Amino acid sequence: MPQLRRTLGLLVALGAPLWAVPAAGQQYDVIIRHGRVVDGTGNPWYYADVAVSGDRIAAIGDLSGATAKREVDATGLYVAPGFIDVHSHAGPGLETKALSPARPLVAQGITTVFVNPDGGGPVDLAAQRAALERDGLGVNVAQLVPHGSARRAVLGMADRAPTAAELERMRALVRAGMEEGAFGLSSGPFYAPGSFSKTDELVELAKVAAAYGGVYTSHIRDEADYTVGLVAAVDEVITVAREAKLRGVVTHVKALGPHVWGYSTAIVERINRARERGIEVFADQYPYEASGSSLNSALIPRWAEAGGDSALLRRLNTPAEMAKIRAAMVENLDRRGGADRLQFRRFAKDPSIEGKTLAAVAAARGVDPLDLAVELVKQGGAAMVSFNMNPRDVETFMRQPWTMTSTDGDLVPMGVGVPHPRSYGTYPRKLRKYVVEDGVVDLAFAVRSMTSLPATVFGVADRGLLRPGAYADVVVFDLARVRDKADYQNPHQLAEGMVHVLVNGRFAIDGGRFTDALGGRVLRRRAPRT
Repeated sequence: MPQLRRTLGLLVALGAPLWAVPAAGQQYDVIIRHGRVVDGTGNPWYYADVAVSGDRIAAIGDLSGATAKREVDATGLYVAPGFIDVHSHAGPGLETKALSPARPLVAQGITTVFVNPDGGGPVDLAAQRAALERDGLGVNVAQLVPHGSARRAVLGMADRAPTAAELERMRALVRAGMEEGAFGLSSGPFYAPGSFSKTDELVELAKVAAAYGGVYTSHIRDEADYTVGLVAAVDEVITVAREAKLRGVVTHVKALGPHVWGYSTAIVERINRARERGIEVFADQYPYEASGSSLNSALIPRWAEAGGDSALLRRLNTPAEMAKIRAAMVENLDRRGGADRLQFRRFAKDPSIEGKTLAAVAAARGVDPLDLAVELVKQGGAAMVSFNMNPRDVETFMRQPWTMTSTDGDLVPMGVGVPHPRSYGTYPRKLRKYVVEDGVVDLAFAVRSMTSLPATVFGVADRGLLRPGAYADVVVFDLARVRDKADYQNPHQLAEGMVHVLVNGRFAIDGGRFTDALGGRVLRRRAPRT
């Protein structure tokens, strides 16, 4: 005992955390030995062993005197918290048995995803939870309450402000979602019907989320100069965060299209100024120069979507209305940089155009690109990739300490469509291109943006850090081999470099190979103490 006290005293005097004390004779379920630990705090890596018991991290430090049922040699590898994706469209895929193992996500090191972004997704979060849990999950899932869906449930596709009674019904839907454990409110005022809302409506609903300690995350009203402009759209998030007194997130932050290239410096200044005033504003980002959306969202003016699909179709078939819509489409195509910058990623009625640009398909058919676009919209529209960002803006946003990492990706069966490669490669791409090759950010900074920062912003308890007591969401990767293989023409390619991935203490990847374990859970936000 005196020797133990002397050892403890020496460790404290040297500034070592108490969890670094060797656990002689202790037995664990798993010990990951000799790895370079990047713990998620943003601190540089250090050598340590990581022990897991059940679904929790039990100890970190020199565990040479301890034993485990399973030992992993991580010599030459990096050990980090599981990556958290704060903007994911994987929800529908995860509800299907075939995709519930989430291999495209796990291969990136993702262990937790936030679903229902952009104001879209189901309003009934209890039903969604049941569907997600039915066949098991390969990753953890955190839910958001979608504003656009709540608005549609109450007002349909009406382009007007809600009455007092309608606003109260929307409040009730948000409250019900937060009671189910949602982590906040998502909005997408760029998309209909969210675009028909005013700022005061968003503030009032965000106040409901704030009462539960929730976050407000928004696909902002304008990422270019479609309507209010990029700067004013970011200001709206700041306004909601200030008035509702909660954290605001500019989700998948970007300067979309040549008209606003270079605006990243103005947005950074705007957010920094807000933070200096005590307003909690953050952003998330995927590390690509192309965005993903739909043909309708990219080209059709929002006023034309009021009333829903049938109303839009009627307007497209009315010459006077069609003339106004086409005039707006000319401007919107210019904002996107032209028809050769729009690539089809999914069009079920004619898969042969998937992977081709609007310009190429129009030329092959001998028609004007906008005329082709109108015909495709009449047939239900198509999913698109839009090449519209400047690499300097991407780097500027990435360097900010308040920028998290996200995929904005889908989870679809292998071989279906030509999805954006972010669905398969976001996290390895950031590590490979922006850390190892280009040196835009360092490894500890990048890992923090993927782990502790999102966990802190969204209030995800006991995740995002490697520390005793935290859930054992752990990735072990070979930085020399980490890379994204997905590209815009061949996106259905799994990322490489993850040697081991644990989700709640269970190996989802073991020695570079997928297992059949489904260790994921649907998470609930803890209610704030009153």
